[in-house]
Parts: sequence; structure tokens; C-alpha cells
Amino acid sequence: MRAVYFDGAGARMRDDYPDPGADRNAGGGGESTVSVTLAGICGTDLEILDGYMSYRGVPGHEFVGVVEESGGRGATLVGKRVAGEINVGCGRCGRCQGGMERHCPARTVLGIQGRDGAFAERLSLPARNLHPIPDSVSDEQAVFIEPLAAAFEISEQVQAAAGSRAAVVGDGRLAQLICQVLKMSHGDVTCFGRHAEKLKMLERFGISTRLGAEPGEESKVHGNGDTQSFDIVVDASGSVSGFADAMSLTKPRGTLVLKSTTASGSGADLTPAVVHEVTLVGSRCGVFGPAIEALATGTVQVDHMADSTFPLEGFGAAVGRSREGDALKVMLRP
Repeated sequence: MRAVYFDGAGARMRDDYPDPGADRNAGGGGESTVSVTLAGICGTDLEILDGYMSYRGVPGHEFVGVVEESGGRGATLVGKRVAGEINVGCGRCGRCQGGMERHCPARTVLGIQGRDGAFAERLSLPARNLHPIPDSVSDEQAVFIEPLAAAFEISEQVQAAAGSRAAVVGDGRLAQLICQVLKMSHGDVTCFGRHAEKLKMLERFGISTRLGAEPGEESKVHGNGDTQSFDIVVDASGSVSGFADAMSLTKPRGTLVLKSTTASGSGADLTPAVVHEVTLVGSRCGVFGPAIEALATGTVQVDHMADSTFPLEGFGAAVGRSREGDALKVMLRP
């Protein structure tokens, strides 16, 4: 089959990549083969191309597709349009049995760790990971289900007190979704970003915005009354400088949620977290149910975030577009 293969040094198109088939076994449940209709490029994919996780294989984990083959309990999924949760645990360890499959020490992760991903004509996932998509959700919208689920995970991890203020540092793909989700539970949400065009997109949702500074300069969050004034701050900037800004916004004994992964190896200063007794919360993936419901009902809107779509052969150009400052969701159509 046709697939984008990353060997650790660069990504290239292959026409002879092995088809995933439907004969792999995960936790005794078998796997389903999905024909990929559309896949999205996210910040983690770009980090992988920069060396994150030392991954080798087919990248990509945001997708929508149609189930071609599935055995056992997954047989009812054949022919249905689906999106898929990306973590596959062993199904036997204590964490898997306790509902924490995403933290299984033997897990594979679609397009990120030990498992080929969505930048290909087909992929393989256990049937238990697949979720049918309602007709009211378009393919383009369905690509946002995985990152939107990650945004909803914050509300599962952090309980907001009445009247609390929330801030998001970053204005990219994930940050935009987080802002909308936080707005549902916080009346007061402010986004700090570096791109005026992206910030303007959030104003339609009643989200306040602040334009920050270029990397390496002191952020404009200082000196405008916002410093250390937020109860909950989410760092979705993807940079060490963004982490520093997020820390500066968090109240003493406030909560800082970390959504960024970086491949640079640069250190972050944690001293302020100790001095101000800030609670740090790592946050990664989320369950798909709330995200699918939000898209189906229009509670969260994503159409304005769809940037451009490239064929699989245009992967290099698609990555280039994704790295541009004004780009949001760039997609691949195998």
C-alpha cells in the first residue's frame, strides 16, 4: 500500500509498504483494518519529525476512515465510518484492567510508539478503539475528534471552582479547541498567543485574547495586570518559552496544566512552581464520547480551523504548511 514512512532522519513516500491486514492481535481481541479517508497533521506529528519519541514508522494519529475488515465483536463495524482512540494496551495488566489502558507500560500508540499510523491508505486498530461517526459530523470535522477529546480531558482532571479564571497559552490547533472547551465550564477564558489572525478566530466565542511577544522576548503578559491572576492555566504553546509564560500567569496555589510536548531537549525552570506552590498536571489523551457529541450538536465548532488538504504524495508540502505561523489544521487525503 501507499504510506509515508519516517526512518528517523526523514519521511518519504512508499508504494510498497506492508498492508496492516486484520490478523494482528492485541489483548486477545484482534484488530480491524480501516481505510483512511482523511488524516490531520498535529503538533505531535511535527515533533516526531524533529525526533520526539525516537519513532520509526508511519506517523499520524488523527483520522477518519471506513472499516474494511474486523472479526469477532468488531464485525458490526465493517462498512462504517469511524475515528479511533490511539492508545492500545496489553489488556491484561493492572492498569488496563483498571481502565488506564493509555498508561499501560506495554502499550503501542498509533503513529507515535510501536504502531504504524494514519498517513497511509490503511491502518490497524482493535475494534474496541473504534467509534462510529454520526452522519451529522463531516469527515473534516471528524479529524478533530482526537485532539478535541484531549481538550475535554482537562475538565476530567481539573475541577474548576465557581468564579475561577482560566487562561490558555498558545493559539494553535489544540489551543483553539481547549479555549472552546474551557469556555463551556468557565465564563472567563483568556488566550495568550503570538498570531493576531488566530486570536481573532476565538473572539467569536466570547474568549478574551492577548497578543504575546516573539520567542526570546519578554511576553506582553507582564505589566498588563495579568501576571499571576489565573486559577487554571493551560500551556498548549509547544515551547519552553510558553511554559515560562504559563507559569507567570498562574496564581499562587493555582493549577498549571501541561499539554505541550517538545523534542528540543531544552530545560524548563520549575523553581516558580515550588515557590508559588503551583500544582502541575500533565494531560494527554481523552475519551472520544464527549468530543463526538460536541461536534454532532455544534457545541464546539471546528470548520473555521480547516486550513488545506493535500494528497499523500504532497506530505512534504503539507508539513511545510503546518509549520507556518498562520496555519491551523492541515489534512492529508490518502
